[in-house]
Amino acid sequence: MGRANALKRDRQRDGYPPLARTELPIDTAALARYLIGKILARELPEGIASGRIVETEAYVVGDAAGHAYRGMTPRNRSLFLERGHAYVYLAYGTAYMLNVSSETAGIGAGVLIRALEPRDGIPIMQRNRNITRLRDLARGPGRLTAALRVDRRFDGLDLSREGPLWLGRCDHDPGEIGQSIRIGIARDADSRLRFYLRGSPFVSGPISLRL
Repeated sequence: MGRANALKRDRQRDGYPPLARTELPIDTAALARYLIGKILARELPEGIASGRIVETEAYVVGDAAGHAYRGMTPRNRSLFLERGHAYVYLAYGTAYMLNVSSETAGIGAGVLIRALEPRDGIPIMQRNRNITRLRDLARGPGRLTAALRVDRRFDGLDLSREGPLWLGRCDHDPGEIGQSIRIGIARDADSRLRFYLRGSPFVSGPISLRL
């Protein structure tokens, strides 16, 4: 059984080769759009859990709503790494948020991963979230990190190489991508920097921002 699980894990890993850094746009808004339809994969002791990215938000250079706005600190320094690194923080003391650094090294900006369409390891994610409803497993940034067991230990991780967490390639057409204002922010609230897969039931937010 152990060998069978290992072979299955290898096939899943091979199916989602990491996105090379050279494939990632050096522009925050462009990266947020580019990531729609790509795969976020997590290797766990029980197997690989993954989902297709269906919703992102860009926090661009100079964005008053972004964590890099006031410069580099020990907390946000991962945002200043070259594009493709994880920036993970705890929001409101209850939920972890997973972001991807999005510019050249030394320039702080990032893309928040807001929602996934579950693909592999759904039973694992269900146990992690203690729910069974597929639609709600990873529909929202705090839910997806809980489903994949992502926390501050992953802050600064290179997501462009195979490891415990990576961004994977998916060559299928992601479908029509919508664009809207971001959710739940007060500063620069009118900026249309949220991208999502139109018609997906796994996108978060009010219905008016999912059409």
